[in-house]
Amino acid sequence: MAAEPSPVALRSPALHRFFLAAFRRRARSGLRAIRLARWGRPAPLDGPVVVFANHPGWWDGVAFMVLAGAIFPARQMYAPMAAEALARYRFMRRIGVFGVEAGSARGALAFLRAAEQVLASPAGMLWVNAPGRFMDARDRPVPIMPGLTRLAEMAPTASFLPLALEYPFWGEPRAEMLCAFGPPVTASSLRQQDRPGRATTLAAALEATMDRLAEDAISRDPQRFETLLQGREGMGGAWQAWRRMGAALRGQPFDPRHEQGPRHSEEPPHQPAPPAPGAAEDRR
Repeated sequence: MAAEPSPVALRSPALHRFFLAAFRRRARSGLRAIRLARWGRPAPLDGPVVVFANHPGWWDGVAFMVLAGAIFPARQMYAPMAAEALARYRFMRRIGVFGVEAGSARGALAFLRAAEQVLASPAGMLWVNAPGRFMDARDRPVPIMPGLTRLAEMAPTASFLPLALEYPFWGEPRAEMLCAFGPPVTASSLRQQDRPGRATTLAAALEATMDRLAEDAISRDPQRFETLLQGREGMGGAWQAWRRMGAALRGQPFDPRHEQGPRHSEEPPHQPAPPAPGAAEDRR
């Protein structure tokens, strides 16, 4: 069997921009909002980055795309995907997604080979779901895929950035996408440990970020978050049309939300972090 082409060679910046816009439209139609915890915006990082996240649901891939575009616009995003699933969405290979055969030595080797190519660039950014399977955001302990602990050996200047994700329903028909990044773990510190020790360190960093995000999710307070993208609110359909007509007859502005309160801007309160020194800018 021929070797899979390099994800770096296959990636098209133009197609990535096109599908980023498509993913944002999908998020607007299916979610109430994408919100980043105010404490969870990462500081600028030098060198390649590995984002390792929990895996609570279907929206994780959309989260990776939208967060990469909003927070790391100068970096080149890549992410593994089950080879069987990628075969049904082959276009995704052109936006930085590469296939991995789950549960086999060949698949593990292919993942490491692709990750090494991605992380060879200072602008490279690899996004992975650390457990390698879906699991509830409250499940503990969080498993760490064995391949993730190997990356510190292959990319000694990389930073490992934990990302917590949740999709709770608050007071609207559509779910919130809640996100937060934790403090980075350096590859140099991981290299001082054996592989089981690295897994323990990475799991502890991810769980701490997930636990802190859970507190904000339970608060149900949008003020604790930056709203990166505002989606649809209200019930829609005939009920919303009826409410809109009633507001017009009363001469009042129409607010489709079930929950009342101040609105929150879609844009974060400050500009995205500047690119890391030496990073090749992916022009948008």
